[in-house]
Amino acid sequence: MAQYIERYQRRRLISSYFSVVLSIALVLFLLGVLGVLVLNTKKLADHFKEQITISVFLKDNAKPVEIDQLQKSLAMADYTKSALYVSKEDAAEQYSEDIGENFQEFLGYNPLKNSVDVNLKAAFVSPEQVEEIAVGIASKTYVDEVSYDKPLLSLLNDNVKKLSLWILIASAIFTFIAVLLINSSIRLSIYSKRFIIKTMQMVGATKKFIRKPFITTNLKLGILGSLLALLALAVVLYYVNSNFPELNLFQDLTVLIILFSGVLLLGVLISYISTYFATQRFLNLRTDDLYY
Repeated sequence: MAQYIERYQRRRLISSYFSVVLSIALVLFLLGVLGVLVLNTKKLADHFKEQITISVFLKDNAKPVEIDQLQKSLAMADYTKSALYVSKEDAAEQYSEDIGENFQEFLGYNPLKNSVDVNLKAAFVSPEQVEEIAVGIASKTYVDEVSYDKPLLSLLNDNVKKLSLWILIASAIFTFIAVLLINSSIRLSIYSKRFIIKTMQMVGATKKFIRKPFITTNLKLGILGSLLALLALAVVLYYVNSNFPELNLFQDLTVLIILFSGVLLLGVLISYISTYFATQRFLNLRTDDLYY
């Protein structure tokens, strides 16, 4: 009978520890994913910003030397990520592929113009800066027109600001929820041992002596849960980076190391604080209050 009770108690203890580790791991994993999202919001926004193209259409009488000089000057400009010359013949061929028919046979001539497609660096992609750049390029005598999608540019900038704000708000809310969930799991684990705590106190054990094994145990569980969360996070990051290499998730290893260290530290810190205050609560309760 005594062995059966001992096995039952051991199973309950293991089940309690497993639930604490699992809850810590799941919450910290989701928090880590959100942290990656926060850290890569700017990178993702920059990626979309750098897809904005300024098309510089050239006059038909523009000399080859002028075109070459323009392309080189644009490529070397501080605001330029890439500058690609597109001849009117290449543009016509691409347009024909897009519409599925040769429009030159219908028109009898090629109405398109030679152009230079300029992609800007993300730091220079704002309505004001792009307009200033476009005006400067258009002032050249051999430039016929400078064109870019103004509505798309304004929409992109507005949405990036909104997205950044909402991600920060979501991060703050989720961090608060994570603390509450981990705290609740640890408190429930200690609640099941409230009579043991009170018994130790009644035989003369100090509060520090009683708290120590609970803090040590839950710190170990917190570290284990954090490591499981980091392992799952590393697997997800590897999978996403393999399928979307343009995101370059492993480009800045220092940031990832700081994020992983923060998740681990958060798991340990929450485990320690929650255990301390949970044991303190039961230490301060009267014996009669333990039944409620």
